[in-house]
Amino acid sequence: MKIRKPCAAGSFYAGTKDELTDQITRCFTHRFGPGSVPKPILDGPRKLVGIVSPHAGYMYSGPVAANGYGRVAADGMPDAFVILGPNHTGQGSGLSIQTEGAWETPMGVASIDSDLARKIHQSSGLTDIDERAHANEHSIEVQLPFVQFLFKDAVKFVPICMMMQDLETCREVAKSIIEATKGKHAVIIASSDFTHYEPHETASRKDKEAIDAILRLDDEALNGLGESSRVTMCGYGPITTLIAAAKMLKNTTGELLAYRTSGEITGEHGAVVGYCSLALFHG
Repeated sequence: MKIRKPCAAGSFYAGTKDELTDQITRCFTHRFGPGSVPKPILDGPRKLVGIVSPHAGYMYSGPVAANGYGRVAADGMPDAFVILGPNHTGQGSGLSIQTEGAWETPMGVASIDSDLARKIHQSSGLTDIDERAHANEHSIEVQLPFVQFLFKDAVKFVPICMMMQDLETCREVAKSIIEATKGKHAVIIASSDFTHYEPHETASRKDKEAIDAILRLDDEALNGLGESSRVTMCGYGPITTLIAAAKMLKNTTGELLAYRTSGEITGEHGAVVGYCSLALFHG
């Protein structure tokens, strides 16, 4: 079995299991986190469609991300995670899925759900099986240690790296995910940071517009904010895909769990990055 080695360990997050376990624990107990380390429920309500989660270094965005993973822990262990991330490197195809193997982090090895990945690929027609896009990309990788922290070696996931983030592509990917996961409980993780390198007040105002679009499940409006760069979200495509999937499932609502900027961590408010944790769920 081919194992992808981590590219962000030791930089975006701690490089050893003990240090990383401690780092994630501190994210949960941080004043910007949920306040305590969750105890994962194996047979929970399973109402969660997915979460929006940031992917910066844990020292900056980890506490915000922990809010989303607290909700994941309370929902029950899913059959699989589908993790969508933007392509920062420009490597690989425009829409890249990996269907075989596993990914390693300091927390252990997480297996790709090959059966589900192949079904998504076959259902879409847009995705390419391409490992190049994933090799040096951090946006999906940084989500895995949180998932592994909660569910250990039982984690199975499907990584989809999106260089193409237009509305039509996002809706097509969402449709393929919904079709492929019928009869399964899969949680979608949309990996994205929000406004980049603008003053705190400006970033907060712009990000509120994006958050409001997500909460009202307006995939077209959210995608337009990203495509126009009115809000400089790197992962607006993954979020658009999550919204589109939620709309297909009907009776879905959203909840903002946390929003902060890097300025609230560093004290430097002149040029910040926005971080959001948000959940979409049934009922």
